Amino acid sequence: MRSGAEARSAEGGDVRPVEEVAARSEGDAAPPLSRAVMALFAVACGLAVANVYFAQPLLDSMARDLGLRPALVGIVVTVTQVGYGLGLLLVVPLGDLVERRRLVAVQMSLSVLALVVVGLAPTGAVLLTGLAVVGLLAVVIQVLVAFAATLAAPAERGRVVGLVTSGVVIGILMARTVAGFLSDLAGWRSVYLVSAGATLLLVVALVRVLPRERVSTHLSYSALLRSVFTLFVEEPVLRARAVLALLMFASFSTLWTPMVLLLGAPPFSLSHSQVGLFGLVGVAGALGASRAGRLADRGWGNWTTSVGLVVLLVSWWPVSLAPKSLWALGVGIVALDLAIQALHVTNQSELYAVRPEARSRLVAGYMVFYSIGSGAGSITSTLVFAHAGWSGVCVQGAAIAAVALLFWGLTRFRAKEPAR
Repeated sequence: MRSGAEARSAEGGDVRPVEEVAARSEGDAAPPLSRAVMALFAVACGLAVANVYFAQPLLDSMARDLGLRPALVGIVVTVTQVGYGLGLLLVVPLGDLVERRRLVAVQMSLSVLALVVVGLAPTGAVLLTGLAVVGLLAVVIQVLVAFAATLAAPAERGRVVGLVTSGVVIGILMARTVAGFLSDLAGWRSVYLVSAGATLLLVVALVRVLPRERVSTHLSYSALLRSVFTLFVEEPVLRARAVLALLMFASFSTLWTPMVLLLGAPPFSLSHSQVGLFGLVGVAGALGASRAGRLADRGWGNWTTSVGLVVLLVSWWPVSLAPKSLWALGVGIVALDLAIQALHVTNQSELYAVRPEARSRLVAGYMVFYSIGSGAGSITSTLVFAHAGWSGVCVQGAAIAAVALLFWGLTRFRAKEPAR
């Protein structure tokens, strides 16, 4: 890695607008990204991930409208997640092979078409096909986060990743609220049609501000995909952070998936829109964790991880009091989302410091474990709720958090902070 003086010399000391910045090798000085550009990245990520989660509070409306059998309506969520998983493996690695500006524009433009198909779907088959494509293209999130990390100066990379990634967590939490509101106002189809219009506007805005890049990876597509698995063998940081992602997002989805079953039943009997408002509570925690990236920039990534895992474990205590107090549930949600966001930002900041030329592949491998954990937590938590109620759900969530803390404790002294 070159010194900062050499990097500044290579760049000629110029500070150019974002539109003119070419992709830099690691260590090159980069002009700081403006808050407006970072906000645009965050909004794009939030909308993309919301497209994956919009269907959850709309399943009953979709089933009635399209004549789907209740036993099969759950497949609506499944096909979206399957598409997302395939996108992580097949699309995200392309960020190391082709110009990211073009990749983002193509993905989001195709997302507009897929969202329109879903919003106008005349049959269940068309709906499922459209949602699978929506999930496949939603992985533009990872391309955008890696892009932002590349544009950021090394000293502020964690901060930038934290701000952009906050859009992802907020998108997940706000998806239920927005979907419930629009569905009550104009039907479930309006959710996807409004999202299509918003995505189109974002495409125009991003094309105007994203810089062109010089691609430095010269692998074939098949070799590129194989290298994702090779990275797991070569990079211990990726292995450790991927396992943490699996466990922490399993704990995260253990809370959010069955919560509607608790709050929608007596004595609460809340509507979908009212349950969705708890997503607003979680936003406070997500925003509060945006500073985790700054700590990673200063070499405190391992410390932040340790604290985040402790907070995640402790958060399940107030969550367990939900049947008696919704205020306690709110406190638990803030603490849990604070921990998850801090951990997620730290994980990605540590990964981006390892192999600059393979950032998209590193995040693809990491996010595959994220998806596995999220899906496993959702499936098992609903089964546990059916047999053991909310207490069983809380035991599961806390147990997963404890396993994550134990795993980190076993690897803590062997893990080294990536060189910056």
